[in-house]
Amino acid sequence: MNNLPPPMELVAPAGSLAALKAALEAGADAVYLGLKNATNARNFAGLNFSETDICTGVEHAHALGRKVLFAINTFPQPGRTQEWRNAVDAAHDLGADAVILADPGLMVYAHERYPRMRLHLSVQGSATHADAIELMREQFNIQRVVLPRVLTLQEIERVTRQTQVEIEVFGFGSLCVMAEGRCLLSSFATGDSPNNKGVCSPAHAVRWSEIGGQLDARLNGILIDRYAPGEPAAYPTLCKGRFEVEGRFDHALEEPTSLNALGLLPRLAAMGVKAIKVEGRQRSPAYVAQVIATLRAAINAANLAPARYVVRPDWQASLSRHAEGSQTTQGAFDRPWK
Repeated sequence: MNNLPPPMELVAPAGSLAALKAALEAGADAVYLGLKNATNARNFAGLNFSETDICTGVEHAHALGRKVLFAINTFPQPGRTQEWRNAVDAAHDLGADAVILADPGLMVYAHERYPRMRLHLSVQGSATHADAIELMREQFNIQRVVLPRVLTLQEIERVTRQTQVEIEVFGFGSLCVMAEGRCLLSSFATGDSPNNKGVCSPAHAVRWSEIGGQLDARLNGILIDRYAPGEPAAYPTLCKGRFEVEGRFDHALEEPTSLNALGLLPRLAAMGVKAIKVEGRQRSPAYVAQVIATLRAAINAANLAPARYVVRPDWQASLSRHAEGSQTTQGAFDRPWK
């Protein structure tokens, strides 16, 4: 008798048609994408899909037996609600296998208009406990929730036991010390909510200045970091800046690093996690291809023989090449100091 848990799905980012195809070729079970408008939290210049590209991508994915998830994960703005409803309509008409939503008001519209369409609660919905998730299921029939990256393995396991909703967690990508959907730091600094801009540091607020070889990075006038000549510079983000605190100059909140759950895959599968998600719709097709291929191999190995699973050095090296600050962590998932 086979008592192994069902294999976890691998969900890949797709910021372009090229990235979508790269993800599928590398072994993704599903891709998530967004439209070229404010309904999408990664609405950046040069990214995202026209309806023609979406039709091509959906057709390609479905021909391979894979899924396409539509991220409509920002919050409708006053006087512009119809724009978000139109995005839900477009997702339905273009063949979405599921829609990823954060706003309960938009869930009402999607659930009532398209009762057979799968709804996933976005990480921007910031559901960190079973009561919140079950409320969304009872009210809107959500079938999956993407958990914020601040929960421990013990907390994730408790949630999976207490809800009927499928659980999806991040397995690789940029890490944040805040619960997604609740960050106030960047809003304080820039006046823009990351829930709607899709980025902690919107480009209009970022300024670089170089004096005598020293490079200053500022966010809306706030000095985030100062780099010595030749020192690698990171994109300025408040929680990952270096500040002077009680005479010590260092990363006060978090170092630039990426979440890497390679070593936790068998445990996540055993506790009932349904899907592993990769962050990075703003990244290149090469990033998508290499990260997805690595995680595909790891998930396959974890599913085949979980008791004998070990992280291969080449997997670790592959993901480290794409990590912030060239370093990775298991983040909040595993807190040995707790």
